[in-house]
Amino acid sequence: MKAIILDRDGVINRDSDLYIKSPAEWQPLPGSLEAIARLNHWGWRVIVCTNQSGIGRGLFDMDTLNAIHEKMIQAVRHAGGEIDAIFFCPHTNADQCSCRKPKPGMLLEIAERYQIDLARVPVVGDSLRDLQAALAVGARPILVLTGKGKKTLNDPALPIGIPVFENLAAVADSLTQ
Repeated sequence: MKAIILDRDGVINRDSDLYIKSPAEWQPLPGSLEAIARLNHWGWRVIVCTNQSGIGRGLFDMDTLNAIHEKMIQAVRHAGGEIDAIFFCPHTNADQCSCRKPKPGMLLEIAERYQIDLARVPVVGDSLRDLQAALAVGARPILVLTGKGKKTLNDPALPIGIPVFENLAAVADSLTQ
């Protein structure tokens, strides 16, 4: 099975420092939905892995998160693609859970659920914590310059040699050639 793991905010949809708190605030980035569809058509299973501390902060509830995700799923379907699963962490840093990126808990759960070796799996993110989680499990981290990506690119803690792409569409192009 070919799998790719995508962060949500800043990779698939626009990011906000104030959090995406409603379906109305969820807006896809140009080309991201079509990129997911293209990946699917080339045999990739797309899994979303996202920190959603807005729940832990009381900014929105599970029903709202489900509605946001349903909007995303339907938008991807409308573009001809499919999201296989969405894994999320509802915790804040203060909770010190094992699932909040940069910790690898969600990625380990994905590996167990899908019985996949993460060493071959691209993990696409726009933040250092996305890349750190990927590195912690031996996956293939990829940085996109959308969302917080340009800021991350200039972070002195960014590991050397991480592939960098303009956006998710460019990642899809590189994986489907």
